[in-house]
Amino acid sequence: MASENSDWPDQRADKRYVAPTVAQSVKILVVGAFGVGKTTLIGSVSEIAPLRTEETMTSASVGVDSLTGLDDKATTTVAMDFGRITVSSEVVLYLFGTPGQRRFWELWEGLAEGAVGALVIVDTRRIEDSFEVFDQLETRTGMPFAVAVNEFPDAPKYDTARLREALDLLPDTPIVPCDARNKESSAQALITLVEHALHHPASQKALT
Repeated sequence: MASENSDWPDQRADKRYVAPTVAQSVKILVVGAFGVGKTTLIGSVSEIAPLRTEETMTSASVGVDSLTGLDDKATTTVAMDFGRITVSSEVVLYLFGTPGQRRFWELWEGLAEGAVGALVIVDTRRIEDSFEVFDQLETRTGMPFAVAVNEFPDAPKYDTARLREALDLLPDTPIVPCDARNKESSAQALITLVEHALHHPASQKALT
């Protein structure tokens, strides 16, 4: 599977509508800890104006939401983000971004219904914040997932083997570098997830 090049999508009269050639729609969750870049990734890759449910952070979050390494963050997702990307002439992905904070995790079960898999975004500056996200995926969904390491400019870089060990991931779980601000990089991370999910038994029901 390869992301559509610019020739085909840009010739469409109106990107609000799915192309008539599309035969398969795939629901994807985009998950991760607070502030790892979920909203940014969906915004960078979506071919439609993304739906966002962001609210301005207030003093009520002080001591609850850690802003370590997130000096410029002023908003947070409180329900979900939504976007869409056509990855081939026949396949379109619908992206559902989940809130990162624990107090919103009850939303995950509803958002996960019908999804073939999850793209887990990780920030290596705060890698320990991701541990509970993986636990949440396993206990509430059981769906396959791939890991996208969002390469913040000041984030330390680790090789794949070290990351896999630190995150306690199975050998077949994909780990890919990603710049959530970049459309091509984000699209490739999503394609990696879909290709992985296609071979996972848990995803077959969602794809039928």
